[in-house]
Amino acid sequence: MYKKRIILVSLLLAAFASCSEPPKTARKAKEPVKPAEPVTGRYAFHQMFAAARSWSADIEALKLNSINLPEVKPAEGKAAAWQVVFVSPSKMRAKTYTYSVVESEGNLHKGVFAGPEQSYSGPHGSTKPFIIAALKEDTDHAYKVAAGKSAEYMEKNPDKPIVYQLEITSRFPNPAWRVIWGESVSSSNYSILVDASTGQYLETLH
Repeated sequence: MYKKRIILVSLLLAAFASCSEPPKTARKAKEPVKPAEPVTGRYAFHQMFAAARSWSADIEALKLNSINLPEVKPAEGKAAAWQVVFVSPSKMRAKTYTYSVVESEGNLHKGVFAGPEQSYSGPHGSTKPFIIAALKEDTDHAYKVAAGKSAEYMEKNPDKPIVYQLEITSRFPNPAWRVIWGESVSSSNYSILVDASTGQYLETLH
């Protein structure tokens, strides 16, 4: 009788302990998904450059521009998507790549996406490619330089979108970041050029 009581007490204690412990199979609460964040132009450029090397080993950059998306809030010197045109002197061909932090309209896919090849006849006028090593300064720096020269304009136009463009211009030897207040160069009445190799202010364009 005594042994039966000991066995019964042991079983009750074991049952109590198992009930007090949380189930081992309980899943941890899922962490909320972080919203996509914009990136700088140089970061996006190098993501696309790494992918484009498999297309042609001698690629050079012709033009890089930012794309603002409604799904992602832009930040100073950053955008949700970027587009670059690479050229291959040996192939005499051009190819467009995009980098986006989200899937979006306009054939924009998350990550790097390569477009079709196009013909390329070589440099003409001020439209000429630049070597990858010439891009040393990023868009966050270009924004700070441009904003430092544009306090009055920014105060009068606080809600204007800002886009970024990188290319060789006819007046300067190095590629330049163009910080553009407006949706595009053609629709803008104000922009700042910043040297993409040295980070120095170059010119204000109206």
